[in-house]
Amino acid sequence: MTIKRYSAGIQRAKGLLELAASLYDTSLSSQTRRAAEGVLQTDSRVGTALRLSVTARTSDHGVSFSCATGGVREIVAVARGEISLAWVNPSVLLTMAYRGKGPFRKRHPLRAIAVFPSHDVVAFAVHESTGITSLTQIKKERFPLKLSTRRVVHGDPKENSTMFTVMAALRCAGFTLADVQKWGGKIQLTTRPSHPLRRATIANGAINAIFDEGLKSWGQTAIDNGFRYLPVDGMVLKTLATMGYRTAMMSKLGFRGMSEDVSTLDFSGWPMIVRADIPDDVAYALCEAIEKRKDLIPTDNYKPLDIAQLCANDEEAPDDVPLHPGAKRFYRERGYLK
Repeated sequence: MTIKRYSAGIQRAKGLLELAASLYDTSLSSQTRRAAEGVLQTDSRVGTALRLSVTARTSDHGVSFSCATGGVREIVAVARGEISLAWVNPSVLLTMAYRGKGPFRKRHPLRAIAVFPSHDVVAFAVHESTGITSLTQIKKERFPLKLSTRRVVHGDPKENSTMFTVMAALRCAGFTLADVQKWGGKIQLTTRPSHPLRRATIANGAINAIFDEGLKSWGQTAIDNGFRYLPVDGMVLKTLATMGYRTAMMSKLGFRGMSEDVSTLDFSGWPMIVRADIPDDVAYALCEAIEKRKDLIPTDNYKPLDIAQLCANDEEAPDDVPLHPGAKRFYRERGYLK
């Protein structure tokens, strides 16, 4: 049997990448149970961003590679060539960057390597006691909502995909979060959809509205406590659709106790993106790497990673941005893309 090894430098570089990934499973991390899903969630003092870079300088044809997770800032960084790859969510954020819509002032030269499955929506829930049946009615009645929504910890709220979407929908309906406060309402801000404070205030009646994504953590609890979901339709939906938003139906989330189906905004998909001009062989190799590590890459739908779904453009992994030609060649050669 032939013994194989990497060069000394690559061994250390690869070892550091494995070490960085393993930090999320050390004593620096903690676990809490997500009551709505019955699963353990890991949080870590390491945080959510690891600054990693792999640079080859052994020849004029070396491949430099850097990557990050994130949103608007990371998408722009890829477009500028400051990083090689970003893993972002949701897919509509990439769509808006590609089209030059929403928070992006111009079209960005981006392509998808893969879109990982993550089924979610942004929804607008109000308690039935409010009598509110539409977003525009809130403006018409100047209703003083006791609203729970997302707090942006760092940066401009417009750079946060959730808050940009919420604020855009409200603007289309004719009002803002500041208007809610002017009308005598109150705003509860939580750092994540699954925050225990939100679940507690849904149950004790301290809030009567929730505008957020991450419905797997709070959506059923809201229904069980007398909340209903407002439809995103009419001119509100028409305006948002021009930015790149898709419609999603609440029934697809499988909640119990809904008397009717409701249309809202799709927030699915975790795309991996690159600049349009990266070499085809690099894009192809990125897909090879995903395939080789598919059993180790965490998924949001609690299923084994299905490589064919990464290019399927389905409900869990919507994609309105072209695949990079190198990625498309990989999927076709391996039989994943028909």
